[in-house]
Amino acid sequence: MVRHFRKDAPGFLLRTHEQYGDVAFLRLGGQDVYLLSHPEYIRDVLVTHQSNFTKSRVLQRSKKLLGEGLLTSEGQLHLRQRRMIQPAFHREKLRGYATAMTDWAVRTRDRWQAGQVVDMSEEMARLTLGIVGQTLFSANVEEDAPEVGRALSAILEMFNLVMLPYSELLEKLPLPFMRRFNEARDTLDRIVYRIIGERRASGEDTGDLLSMLLMARDEEDDGAMSDEQVRNEALTLFLAGHETTANALTWSWYLLSQHPEIAARMRAEIGTEPPGFEDLPRLKYVEMVLAEALRLYPPAWAIGRKAIGPYKIGDRYECDPGSIMLMSPYVMHRDAKYFPKPERFDPDRWLPENVAQRPKFSYVPFGGGTRVCIGERFAWMEGVLLLATIAQRWSPKLVAGHVVRHKALLTLRPEFGMKMVLEPVAGA
Repeated sequence: MVRHFRKDAPGFLLRTHEQYGDVAFLRLGGQDVYLLSHPEYIRDVLVTHQSNFTKSRVLQRSKKLLGEGLLTSEGQLHLRQRRMIQPAFHREKLRGYATAMTDWAVRTRDRWQAGQVVDMSEEMARLTLGIVGQTLFSANVEEDAPEVGRALSAILEMFNLVMLPYSELLEKLPLPFMRRFNEARDTLDRIVYRIIGERRASGEDTGDLLSMLLMARDEEDDGAMSDEQVRNEALTLFLAGHETTANALTWSWYLLSQHPEIAARMRAEIGTEPPGFEDLPRLKYVEMVLAEALRLYPPAWAIGRKAIGPYKIGDRYECDPGSIMLMSPYVMHRDAKYFPKPERFDPDRWLPENVAQRPKFSYVPFGGGTRVCIGERFAWMEGVLLLATIAQRWSPKLVAGHVVRHKALLTLRPEFGMKMVLEPVAGA
């Protein structure tokens, strides 16, 4: 079972759901795992009974890279950190970020040449890395993009090994994968600490996330973040702020290339001037395209929680403490009960009248409850603005014969990249 899971975890979980239904029991790596594939069960874990759960194995193990950051911390520490960071994602901050997002997209589309073959996954990673560097840290990290990309790939590959039994012991051995992981972590640390050091040396308050981290005081105890906490939060948001959006955009370009009629309909909405914050309400179809890409290829393809005490799933299963509740957006989003003909790319699923017919937790690309992704609104805005701005100029087409297959690491990446030919839009 573990072998099949490791080969294609999302596909394995989807087949398991199709065979066993809304609750399936698995024994993975000596661990009791319950695959939950019903909106009510997912809501119960993420919202109703969330206090009975902690993060599961993969994110607990990711503390080796991220420390006690927003993604990995628990309890009061998590609430404290979230309170400090939340202002960076308030509406007025987002308004300022929108300009930078569009400017970076214009810079990217102007750099491209007609007929050029690009790896769209690399291009979107470079673009979103530049945006997160400027908006959240007021830093130019564009030149660091290749190095960050290699480091992040090495780290994500390592997460394939954390599900193995006794992987904690493997980490202590001088194995090649651990050497690569440590080198990659050192690379990211060097870049993040350079950004922090430059800001401390300048003493400047730019009003961005990094300034907030350095100057933040908790409302309840007036405590400040330690240097280590600043590093943990900065690295968490630095990585999460570009990796997931880059993947979502890459899959969006792939799907649009396979459905030119949808691409044409989207292009008819976006106009000719680069869009800004005030244009977001009118870019409804672009948002629907992005929502549908996130349905088919959710970057965070699995969500795990570990039970602290006994837990009852509906009226069917009694689960022991330590059991893992595994919820897969990849699986939920392909359930025909909620998404008829689930493999079809159909942005009209996101018309208001269609959304109203589905239960809320049938669609969970950003999680839910108190641990819902803090940057969700940032990601939606970024995705819509970048798609619209680039699509005004370019209609990327998949290179003939290029194999497209997902690879499930901590995020859902295209295994062989996404080779595309840049075709200019007529009249652009």
